[in-house]
Amino acid sequence: MTTPDPEPRGGAVEPSIAATAARAGDTAAARLKERIYATITVAAVVVTLAEADTHDPEEAALTVAGTALGVWLATLVADEQAHRAVSKRGANRAEIRTTLYVSAPLLLSAVGPLVLIGVSALGAMDLGTALLISAGVEVATLFLWGWRTGLRMGNGPLSALVSGLLDTAIGVGVVGVKLLAGH
Repeated sequence: MTTPDPEPRGGAVEPSIAATAARAGDTAAARLKERIYATITVAAVVVTLAEADTHDPEEAALTVAGTALGVWLATLVADEQAHRAVSKRGANRAEIRTTLYVSAPLLLSAVGPLVLIGVSALGAMDLGTALLISAGVEVATLFLWGWRTGLRMGNGPLSALVSGLLDTAIGVGVVGVKLLAGH
């Protein structure tokens, strides 16, 4: 059984209480962070599958779903371990619900590729094409998040474009590193 959060001193949240961004109250930022991380990971997996010339839609679907599930479970474990290390206690029910809410977007990153793999399994397109389209959609999603962030910062459309291009470049760079490493 876990204990409730101790009261912060002086009205400020102590670092030992706020083990994660979500627990500090910034769930929107934490959810977006998880979705971006998962998007980059899934993009790398679908590009790797396409490069490996995978021909079995079932194998590709299991790989994509397994990746998303594995990343999600690893995030849950890491979050709880970090929380215990910093706060010296396990998460309470409210914190567990917050962690599940924040980490849910990790699973969503697999939906698009799984739909396209399913379309491929029905014979509507080649699996390699479905995988490359999936990777393209994932990278375009990174651009859109960067664009939106740039606009929300209030610096105008040029800043939004730069922000989107930077996010895209970082995502493509990470995918490239994973490809070079053979993963």
